[in-house]
Amino acid sequence: MSSRWVDVPCRCCECLRCCGRREPRPRTVWLGHPEKREQRYPRNVINNQKYNFFTFLPGVLFNQFKYFFNLYFLLLACSQFVVEMRLGALYTYWVPLGFVLAVTVIREAAEELRCYVRDKEVNSQIYSKLTARGTVKVKSSNIQVGDLIIVEKNQRVPADMIFLRTSEKNGSCFLRTDQLDGETDWKLRLPVGCTQRLPTASDLLQIRSYVYAEEPNIDIHNFVGTFTREDSDPAVNESLSIENTLWASTVIASGTVVGVVLYTGRELRSVMNTSNPRSKIGLFDLEVNCLTKILFGALVVVSLVMVALQHFAGRWYLQIIRFLLLFSNIIPISLRVNLDMGKIVYSWVIRRDSKIPGTVVRSSTIPEQLGRISYLLTDKTGTLTQNEMVFKRLHLGTVAYGLDSMDEVQSHIFSIYTQAQEPPAVKGPSLATKVRRSMSSRVHEAVKAIALCHNVTPVYESNGVTDQAEAERHYEDSCRVYQASSPDEVALVQWTESVGLTLVGRDQSSVQLRSPGGHILNFTILQIFPFTYESKRMGIIVRDESTGEITFYMKGADVVMAGIVQYNDWLEEECGNMAREGLRVLVVAKKSLTEEQYQDFEARYVQAKLSVHDRSLKVATVIESLEMEMELLCLTGVEDQLQTDVRPTLETLRNAGIKVWMLTGDKLETATCTAKNAHLVTRTQDIHIFRLVTNRGEAHLELNAFRRKHDCALVISGDSLEVCLKYYECEFMELACQCPAVVCCRCAPTQKAQIVRLLQERTGRLTCAVGDGGNDVSMIQEADCGVGVEGKEGKQASLAADFSITQFKHLGRLLMVHGRNSYKRSAALSQFVIHRSLCISTMQAVFSSVFYFASVPLYQGFLIIGYSTIYTMFPVFSLVLDKDVKSEVAMLYPELYKDLLKGRPLSYKTFLIWVLISIYQGSIIMYGALLLFESEFVHIVAISFTSLILTELLMVALTIQTWHWLMIVAELLSLSCYIASLVFLHEFIDVYFIATLSFLWKVTVITLVSCLPLYVLKYLRRRFSPPSYSKLTS
Repeated sequence: MSSRWVDVPCRCCECLRCCGRREPRPRTVWLGHPEKREQRYPRNVINNQKYNFFTFLPGVLFNQFKYFFNLYFLLLACSQFVVEMRLGALYTYWVPLGFVLAVTVIREAAEELRCYVRDKEVNSQIYSKLTARGTVKVKSSNIQVGDLIIVEKNQRVPADMIFLRTSEKNGSCFLRTDQLDGETDWKLRLPVGCTQRLPTASDLLQIRSYVYAEEPNIDIHNFVGTFTREDSDPAVNESLSIENTLWASTVIASGTVVGVVLYTGRELRSVMNTSNPRSKIGLFDLEVNCLTKILFGALVVVSLVMVALQHFAGRWYLQIIRFLLLFSNIIPISLRVNLDMGKIVYSWVIRRDSKIPGTVVRSSTIPEQLGRISYLLTDKTGTLTQNEMVFKRLHLGTVAYGLDSMDEVQSHIFSIYTQAQEPPAVKGPSLATKVRRSMSSRVHEAVKAIALCHNVTPVYESNGVTDQAEAERHYEDSCRVYQASSPDEVALVQWTESVGLTLVGRDQSSVQLRSPGGHILNFTILQIFPFTYESKRMGIIVRDESTGEITFYMKGADVVMAGIVQYNDWLEEECGNMAREGLRVLVVAKKSLTEEQYQDFEARYVQAKLSVHDRSLKVATVIESLEMEMELLCLTGVEDQLQTDVRPTLETLRNAGIKVWMLTGDKLETATCTAKNAHLVTRTQDIHIFRLVTNRGEAHLELNAFRRKHDCALVISGDSLEVCLKYYECEFMELACQCPAVVCCRCAPTQKAQIVRLLQERTGRLTCAVGDGGNDVSMIQEADCGVGVEGKEGKQASLAADFSITQFKHLGRLLMVHGRNSYKRSAALSQFVIHRSLCISTMQAVFSSVFYFASVPLYQGFLIIGYSTIYTMFPVFSLVLDKDVKSEVAMLYPELYKDLLKGRPLSYKTFLIWVLISIYQGSIIMYGALLLFESEFVHIVAISFTSLILTELLMVALTIQTWHWLMIVAELLSLSCYIASLVFLHEFIDVYFIATLSFLWKVTVITLVSCLPLYVLKYLRRRFSPPSYSKLTS
């Protein structure tokens, strides 16, 4: 659900919204006492609607009449109330305008209603609230600052909260934050110590305590606050940081938690990172608007010429207005309606396409945009990848095990534990280095290191047969799930389980493994050195309870581990090989320690941790004293599985001339790995990893280094990007746009939107953003075309997007087939509607000029309405079913899409060609009718109008490239309607004359002269200069 939560009373209009907001201030929030608030806070309401009940009609009408096109017709219709300007019946102007507005209002109302229903669903989610009367149920929209809310496992956090209590024994909980920051790693969160120690959750209401919090801000990675309990002696003060927060849009991954609400509504971190959705206007609509302005210019010129040829006689200014009204057909009112109905048809066709099931069109106003995308900006996690890690490779230097040879690893492990009922004790490090161990022993050491060196906790849940306590006591396999902050680690532990060494238990101080024989191996955790983005490694020191041995295990990225392990000649080469396969590589090493070595280390480590100045530096120095000459055990390769057909889809997009940028909140190494794996970066391309820069000088040097590279993919982090955009925005964007592919990692949601905005401004090209999480909403709403992928991350992105798909691979067909067809059909339709109007206007101009420049209409009443409705509407509109190539051909040759990027289907050149055709045909029909009529004026009307209708029907047939049965029905239906209506049109047409042979041959000759030359020209053009698509269809 799109994260635009707004304060409902303050959203009547943009200015009120600004006026209603006070400057955000820090706040004191009393636990369980929302009534003690010191300021007014926004309601916790989600609202994706563009209008409310009162602003709907004014808003829709304003959005329609702000276009020159529609405003012109409104003024035209209003002018008919002035008697001197009236040219015919009022209905000839007001009925078409009313129809246009009715179609628009109904479409907007339907979209608003859909939004309202979706918003209501989210606002009505039920949560439990702790009160003095016990636990009560409360809707998400009724949650207030200060409320104590209970959130269950797998439930979405409804507001920004401070974490007070958890049901987990280890006193912590895991959060899934992919909706907020795009990272798949689960985050560990800690409750406030004072509240976690209380006997029950209801005691939270018995204590006098409050949270002092900073003012609401955009930073999702930091928080500053304090917790104070006043009724204890002495008063308890605890500092609060990001570790104690539960931000809205995250999901609780373990246990049940209680939190106090700090921020709601528009003050939520997730909302402040989301831009307001804008009404998107398609480039195609802007181009059509531009053409109508040209037509209006032509209309004014023709009117002035007519009056000038009368030598500005009499009340010439009134004559100008009458001519403006007379030639008003030059700008077709039916154009807007035809295009809007066309968009509805395209949306229906997309939804009905069985090759892309589940695709939803949420914004039916911009399907043509899909046919002209130059830049595709995609999220990584859950969009390109499945967010499922699979262990692929174990490399021991002399031998490597892939998925097909894991049974060998299993047999090695089994042989080690069957030879001895307990794991083999190594006689001492000196012996271990001298004697070349057997292969089984080496495999076992590697697997044991992987099974121990991690931050994974096995958790047991009841499965209906076994309850939780019993499952935990017997280490029941079917009830166990692994929890960790990184899916990579879970994949490694699941793999060790598959080969026989299972992680069955873990707490703060010990780890339990189970051998293939079912024996439990106990290890005491002496120290843990967690993974950080700076160190790029994690370590653990454990003591084997059965032998008393102390071992230091470490795993990390190859760039840092290469300097830590003993010299070897294979590490660098094999890491490169595995990385090229798109695997995420970890290097695993170990070091055996004597009791004295460990005691010495511990004393120095504790001392370093107590120091006040340069604490982190001193701690790092002590740890580094251990990280020397470690024994290299193995390399592990884990793959984040790509979604199906991601590679061919990206290749299709690349061949179609679309540049793909990957914007992700994930780590640099992971992003680079996925880019290679998905072939976003081809095997032959170099990758330039932009160094971390913090100031102008560094950015200048790094940009110069990057400028010297050619045909090179760029990988840059969010922090470096911010510095570059601050000082060298123009230069950076110029270089980045030349790259075949760009990867931005550690990107904040607002940064993603900023990149989209810069691409639009700098290149003037159309952008398409694809994402699946809440952190992608800003980017999706900023792009010219937003596509949401419905996946594991929920529906937030797909509900905020213009188009929603179920898999990334569907994007190829959405753009190559539906985007291309929508654009080409709308281009043909718009030009044909303009042609239809210019024809009749040319005839009017010829007629007026022959009859002494009189401002008298050639056709009146029903003839003029019928011409653009029942007589020609269906055949002309049937062009929305036309296609130049089959969808299979469009998918096979994405180069066809590249042609559209130049905007050739609707350009000034094609527009001019259609104008010339219209002038030619209108002149031929009118002059032909004037030459061939006999005595009465009514015969001119009969001959010219019939020829005009037949010409239009034949021109539709000339324009169509692939016939559909509905097109034939439309042609025959229109012709039948015209013939049938002649009986009722005796006011305008001589019924007896049209039954004569004279009438028939005259109409036939005029129609042939107006259409035949165009058929000949079309044939010659296709014969000697065929378009690219015709080569594929022949």
